[in-house]
Amino acid sequence: MPESLLPWRYESPFIKSWQIDASHLDHYNHVNNVAYLTQVEALAWAHSNSLGLQFSDYQSLNRAMVIKRHELDYHLPSHEGDSLQCATWIVSCDNKLTLKRHFQFVCERRQKTVFEALTTFVCVSLDSGAPKRLPEPFKEIYGNACIEPNF
Repeated sequence: MPESLLPWRYESPFIKSWQIDASHLDHYNHVNNVAYLTQVEALAWAHSNSLGLQFSDYQSLNRAMVIKRHELDYHLPSHEGDSLQCATWIVSCDNKLTLKRHFQFVCERRQKTVFEALTTFVCVSLDSGAPKRLPEPFKEIYGNACIEPNF
């Protein structure tokens, strides 16, 4: 199904496909909460990489974006054999210390959103873990990717 026909919350999503198999299921035969979080993490890294930031950049800048808060909404269960289109957007970046990502997973078969998350990230020093201001490359790359500047 063309991505443009799916019910995206925002325009121009960064999208990766996820095919649900037995390894993603819990004892209810639904996708396990941990599997969703694993996919959220992988999607965030894939998006950052596509924007031009690799982990090696984080290391050379001695900075990292770490999770302060996850807000998770499970709308519908997903099952083995489902194909999910998983999207993310940077919805806010204060160009100082924090940014927020929205995630939306849509089941292709049902054309419905099954999962959404809003994650708040804080910039920290890699060597100390202390909060630190966003370095210029983060401000430029993440700030320019933000769909709601100065949120």
